[in-house]
Amino acid sequence: EHTRPEADKILLILSRSYGNECTKASAQSCGECIQAGEKCGWCTDEGFLKEGEQKSTRCDEIEALIKKGCTKASIEDPRGTVTVNKNQSLTDRTKDGVKLKPDQITQIQPQKLSLDLRSGEAQKFILTFKRAEDYPIDLYYLMDLSYSMKDDLENVKNLGTDLMSEMQKITSDFRIGFGSFVEKTVMPYISTTPAKLLNPCTSDQNCTSPFSYKNVLSLTSDGTQFNNLVSKQQISGNLDSPEGGFDAIMQVAVCANQIGWRNVTRLLVFSTDAGFHFAGDGKLGGIVLPNDGKCHLQDNMYTMSHYYDYPSIAHLVQKLSENNIQTIFAVTKEFQPVYQELKNLIPKSAVGTLSSDSGNVIKLIIDAYNSLSSEIILENSRLPEGVSISYISHCKNGVSGTGENGRKCSNISIGDQVTFEVAVTAKGCPSKGKSETIKIKPLGFTEEVEIVLNFICECECHKEGIPNSPACHFGNGTLECGACRCNEGRIGRVCECSKDEVRTEDLDANCRMDNGTDICSNNGDCVCGTCECKKRDNPEERYSGKFCECDNFSCDRSNNKLCGGHGRCECRKCICDANYTGSACDCSLDTSTCLASNKQICNGRGTCECGVCKCTDSKFQGPTCEICPTCPGVCTEHKDCVQCRAFGTGDKKDTCEKECSYFNLITKKKKEELPEPNDQPYINHCKERDANDCWFFFTYATRNDSTVEVHVAEELECPSGPDIIPIVAGVVAGIVLIGLALLLIWKLLMIIHDRREFAKFEKEKMNAKWDAGENPIYKSAVTTVVNPKYEGK
Repeated sequence: EHTRPEADKILLILSRSYGNECTKASAQSCGECIQAGEKCGWCTDEGFLKEGEQKSTRCDEIEALIKKGCTKASIEDPRGTVTVNKNQSLTDRTKDGVKLKPDQITQIQPQKLSLDLRSGEAQKFILTFKRAEDYPIDLYYLMDLSYSMKDDLENVKNLGTDLMSEMQKITSDFRIGFGSFVEKTVMPYISTTPAKLLNPCTSDQNCTSPFSYKNVLSLTSDGTQFNNLVSKQQISGNLDSPEGGFDAIMQVAVCANQIGWRNVTRLLVFSTDAGFHFAGDGKLGGIVLPNDGKCHLQDNMYTMSHYYDYPSIAHLVQKLSENNIQTIFAVTKEFQPVYQELKNLIPKSAVGTLSSDSGNVIKLIIDAYNSLSSEIILENSRLPEGVSISYISHCKNGVSGTGENGRKCSNISIGDQVTFEVAVTAKGCPSKGKSETIKIKPLGFTEEVEIVLNFICECECHKEGIPNSPACHFGNGTLECGACRCNEGRIGRVCECSKDEVRTEDLDANCRMDNGTDICSNNGDCVCGTCECKKRDNPEERYSGKFCECDNFSCDRSNNKLCGGHGRCECRKCICDANYTGSACDCSLDTSTCLASNKQICNGRGTCECGVCKCTDSKFQGPTCEICPTCPGVCTEHKDCVQCRAFGTGDKKDTCEKECSYFNLITKKKKEELPEPNDQPYINHCKERDANDCWFFFTYATRNDSTVEVHVAEELECPSGPDIIPIVAGVVAGIVLIGLALLLIWKLLMIIHDRREFAKFEKEKMNAKWDAGENPIYKSAVTTVVNPKYEGK
């Protein structure tokens, strides 16, 4: 996402690239201009147009017109308005209060408005809705009497009094009615044999003849009468599974007089255990005429079931909405998904699960009513062409919605108040300025808001127009809003030409600057001998002049800006602002940009041209001629002169008076007393060495009057000489200590070597084994011989 400044910048670029809706409309009158868009205005100043400009140049965005020289007082820019015509307060009462008639209860405010709509401009107003307490209710119970509903009929017989007692908790004014349906009385929906027409059920069952729809009981506040009439009802039957309930719903919706509907909350309970036929299914019985959506009840019976097809779902939606009927589908669990989908198509409808014998029908009705009445949905009538409407809802607990959700609020209890912000916008001028009426109403309620739409098609100055004005070429147009609105067949700025005379050679000659040039300099069209210049996509760029020879966008540019951004372009020449000159207004006469840090223009080494320094000394460069890459430093350059002036030493001590008198010398005791380097005009802070290797300190500054001022510290920083004795003693001591260390290391190595040799000797000594036997060389002289035969006896 773009930030706001970026978004505005993009919009500006786009508008410059592609123009705007006002200029693109090529409006020839004020009325056409204000219909082009919300931001468009028309300049009525008669002298506003420059030579060659078209009438449509008067139509542009307000800011653009002011920039072109039109005063605010001369700009026509009518605005739309909202007028409240009827604004009765919302009803605020309790059930115990005075009983009011339905038409005395107000639940939506205001009730009538008038809007004056300007093209493209949304008119907004607030609608407030509040659920009134003790609001009357009419409930019509429409029941399927096919054979499968036989057990359900028994439970419905006491519905009247039981439902009456329950509904008394909600409203003191409740009426109930009853109707029944089966199916179209033609094949193949029912059996048309004579016996089956009398009793469609099996012979042992007593069923009544089949019928399409029967209004058994119109709406009444007598619950007992409801019970009595329903008790007399007999079940019937048909062949196929789906029923003809849509025929019945249509008749209940459109037969308001027979049913007895009042302008109160209208509830229709549709009870069945089967599916439904809809438009197109009538072909099975040879019925092809579409349902006409009209009432066809005679003696409370629907008589045209064999003639008209079933209604479509869309047709039912339309009729139920027109008659403010809210539908409750009480169906068995098996068909719950089917009717749930149907509920999604029918606004302000609900679906409840009916038990197999309809035992829970009262709880179902109460729950469905609470669900329906807790939701408010706004619906508007058909809008005129070019008119759009949008809603923003502000519901309970700070919940808001837009788009389709802007029409709705949920969970509304009795006495709760919600608001809707409604915006109506028109494009152009529909219905040629005639008023149109639209209505907004909450679905399921009879109250509605009537809105009269008036379209602003002309400017206020249109009323003051002078028909056949002499100013419009002998009365060929109406002078209105500072311009001529030409009569039919006339053309030109002052209607000076007939459309048949637009192009001739004689007239074209008046549009050439000379014989050799193009018509209108090729930048316009020749209309009645007068150049009307072309328009540019960018509304800020325009051609002008008698021959469209001028424009405000072909001037010289600088930095990719027209006239350098410092002037305006008139007839291809730049008219520069003050302090600027040059063909592209790119030469500034302001010298402040040339000031060097010493407050001198170009550091005294150049001239200031068009706000930029031109350095006259080739050694110096930079925007203010202060940079000198090849120059010695200021400190080094002035060192000798400072040294000879302050201390009488240095290379220039003999020529000091001659060469070094160009600055004023100020002496200080210590370097801390010298001016700080950044204190103006003390630019340089120097530290230099003299012949004795001593440091001296000074500052060098050029004042605004070009005088040079040098501050010198008298105190020098000289290095002290070396101390010889400690150095010699240290060297001797170092040599002795190193010799001793080497001797000790040698002695230690010898001791370690001797110990290792002795240990080796001892080890070998221990390992020696001496032989203690006789000498192997020695031989004894005595020889002993033993007689082998001697036995020792």
